[in-house]
Parts: sequence; C-alpha cells; structure tokens
Amino acid sequence: MNDQTHPKSARMGGRAARRAARAAKLADHLRPIRPGLTGGAFRPLTEAQMRRIHTAALELLETVGLADAPASGIAALTAAGAELGADGRLRFPPALIEETIAGANREITLCGRDPAHDLHLGGSRVHYGTAGAAVHMVDVDGRSYRDSTLQDLHDAARIADRLDNIHFVQRPMVPRDIPDPFEMDINTVYACVSGTRKHIGTSFTEGAFVGPALEMLHLVAGGEEAWRARPFVSNTNCFVVPPMKFATESCLVMEECIRGGMPVLLLSAGQAGATAPASIAGAIVQATAECLAGLVYVNAIRPGHPAIFGTWPFVSDLRTGAMSGGSGEQALLTAGCAQMHGFYDLPGGAAAGIADAKLPDMQAGWEQMCSNVMAGLSGLNMVYEAAGMHASLLGFCHESLILGDDLIGQALRCVRGIEVTDENISVEVIREVCLEGPGHYLGTDQTLGLMQTDYVYPTLGDRSSPKEWEELGRPDLLARATARKEMILADRAPARLSAEIDREIRRRLPIRLPT
Repeated sequence: MNDQTHPKSARMGGRAARRAARAAKLADHLRPIRPGLTGGAFRPLTEAQMRRIHTAALELLETVGLADAPASGIAALTAAGAELGADGRLRFPPALIEETIAGANREITLCGRDPAHDLHLGGSRVHYGTAGAAVHMVDVDGRSYRDSTLQDLHDAARIADRLDNIHFVQRPMVPRDIPDPFEMDINTVYACVSGTRKHIGTSFTEGAFVGPALEMLHLVAGGEEAWRARPFVSNTNCFVVPPMKFATESCLVMEECIRGGMPVLLLSAGQAGATAPASIAGAIVQATAECLAGLVYVNAIRPGHPAIFGTWPFVSDLRTGAMSGGSGEQALLTAGCAQMHGFYDLPGGAAAGIADAKLPDMQAGWEQMCSNVMAGLSGLNMVYEAAGMHASLLGFCHESLILGDDLIGQALRCVRGIEVTDENISVEVIREVCLEGPGHYLGTDQTLGLMQTDYVYPTLGDRSSPKEWEELGRPDLLARATARKEMILADRAPARLSAEIDREIRRRLPIRLPT
C-alpha cells in the first residue's frame, strides 16, 4: 500500500490532536486549577508579629472603641457586653472579642444559583472574583472612559459567568444611568442575578431597600424558605468609616440583611496614609480592630450568622495621597490581612488585582499579577477586585475581565504549588529515557499524562513563535479579548430568568433592563 501522507502533514495532524486533547474539558477533580485551591505558602508575617497585631487591635477596641453606632446597634452590642462611654463610643472588653472569635463560623458556604458554583470558605482555600464600585467603563478601542451603565453591569455578569477562573461576581461597577438610589440598588441585583449563576455580592444604600430586593430573590429562589436554605447573594457592607467609626446607615442595612438570611461581608476599607496609618502593620491593625468589632456586631444580632472578615485596607501614593491599588505595598498589605484571617481561623476576604493603569497594558499586567499571586499564595479565601479594575477602582473593562481570567489561571497554578510524590520525582522515568529510550521526554506516558492535569494553558495568551505569529496574522491580545466578549454577549445568557419569574419581578419592581 502506497502511503502518500506528507511527514509534515502527519506532524501537523499529531499536533492538532494534541491541541484538541488539551482543549477538551476535564472533570473538575482532574483540572490543574479550580476554585478553592489551598494557599498559605507565602507568609510575610511571623507568628509573633501576628500576635502583636492582635494585641494591638484588642488594645484599640478596649481603649478607643468605635463611634456612631445606630441606636439598634448600641442596644445589641451593649447587651452582648460592649460598653458605651460618655463620649458615645462603644468599647469592647478583650474577653468579649475572644469569646466572639471562639464562637464564630470557621467555614462558610457561599451558594451559587447553580450548586456547581458553591464556594466553600475556610482554612486557606482561595477563590477569585470581581468587586468594586467603578463609575466608568474603559473603552479599549477609543482609549477613553465613559459613565458605566446598567447594561454594562449586566454584560459584566454575563461574561464572568462564562469564565472558569472568575469564581464569584461582586458588583464591579455602578449603573450611573439610574440616578434614583432605590432603583439603582434593585436593578443592580436584577442585572447580576439575571447575568450569572455564580455567587453574587452587592450593596444597599438604605436599610429600607433590602426588603424589596429580598422579595425579588425569593421569587428567583422559589420561595423564602428556599432562599434561606441557599442564599446566593451576599451583602457587601462598608459598616465602618475609618478610622474607628461605624457607618450608621450601613449598619442598619447590615441588620436588615442579617434578619433576611443574607451573608455579610464586613468591609473595612481604610486608606493607608489617609484614613488608616501609613505603615503597613498599622493599617492591618486598624482594619483588624474594625472587623473584630463588626464580628461582635453580627453575632450580637444573630449568633453564628455567616460573615466574611473583610479587611480591605488600601495603599496611598504618599507623594500625592492618591490611591495606589497596583503597588507592591498593596500586595503585601493584602497578604498580611490574609494571614490575620488565618490567625483567627475565620473566613476572610481582601482586595487584590487592582490596576492603577488606565488601560489593559503592560503596567496593568504587572500590577494585577503581583497582588493576585501574593493574595493567593497567602491563602486569602476571597480575592476581591481580581479582574477588570483600572484607574485605582474608578474604571472597569470587559476586555480586562476576560484577560484577567487567563492571568488568574496562572496565579492559581502558583497557588497550587509543587507536589512531590514517589511518582513525580520521576527517577524511573529519567532512568528509562536515559538508558532505554530516545534521550528526551516528548511522548512519554508521564509527559502525556501531565499535559492536562498539571499544566495550565492560556485561552487568549499567545505562546507562538515569531514565525507562527506572523503566519497567524500577528494576532492582537486586546482584539482577541474583544472578539471573545462579543461572542459571549451574542449568546443568550445561561443565567437568564424564566419568562414567568421575570414578568412577576417586573410587575412588582421598576426593572430598567430591556427584556
């Protein structure tokens, strides 16, 4: 039989088969990266330093305390053991703090609308997602900024729903085309819920807005009982105004969310050098103290309610006072906060992945990668702001969100680390290749077996040779991200609500997204 297959064609066919094998979706337990990988290998703080931070936080809570709690909060906190001073500040005896820590949840499950997207928080398990309140959208084609809209928010949720390495969707931008605060809050929830099946985080301007939002969520869940069994939306709550003051209205929102069965992110977001000490250690101390007070607050309202220890201090460029979320100092600050969560054995979250860069360029890449890797390696449970954020949280970019999925994939591979087993130290493989084989490892059983289970391949990142790159038409990374965005948004959203539920929500509430 005359075989006329050209050798190069055979090689190309083999390469195509290997590429197809790599593209095939693995079962979750076989994937090289996945939600909840265990970090904690990076530890910038020693045990003694963490204990000093803890002691300093206890001292602040006992001697300085927090001001401006609402009357309901004062009643709950004093009943729990806090002391109200003549100056109106609530102070917390160390024994109350220690007792609260001892009784708090060690693990929390943040549910998705689809149980496949449930997040199991605790220990050093790492999850990456969006967050923020950007007021602008980044237009990569025009290299410009414009006001963000409700449609932009919905599209961000739809895109995130399709990205494997974005594990949750906290509202990343504000719909500035809806000026009314109530309508903005309600439509924010609707835009996210109808865009993604993953867990969602959102904020509320006033406590009175929580009830109508819960009414919507009960409809989506199939009733209040079903919602309470699996709450798939959590409240991102800036319950403090640093330094060391409660945010009165946000505390009232938090109380309503707790009563409604909604998990709470206790978010302390001081800015080092402005509303928090300029020293990294001091910023961690203040954020820790504020979040410990919030933990007492939550457990005073409802013992054991799911709360995320959200130390989110940010860094300033001390030359100007402007926020510098993409700095190395921010990466260290976030990693130190993650260690304090581990010190208390509490589920926690902090910010990483923020770019000061205005566009998805090289500066954005180094800024986003630095803090995302360090946050993951430190074992941060919830890495917020991980993709899409530019201009120190003022701008959000859909293309950057898509590129961030690739970036986080590499960060997660770093989190996974190096496994050393009898099999993968490879003594037998080395012996066979050197003594009996071809003198290389291409095509060995081990190499082929590890191609998918140990190696992560970027979806859009380019690894071609210069020659191949030329032959492919010099593909542009941003253009490829835009093409993927358009492809995702051209499809109907898998998370879309049923027509019946959607009609009922629109009958009860002023929903502004078109059907």
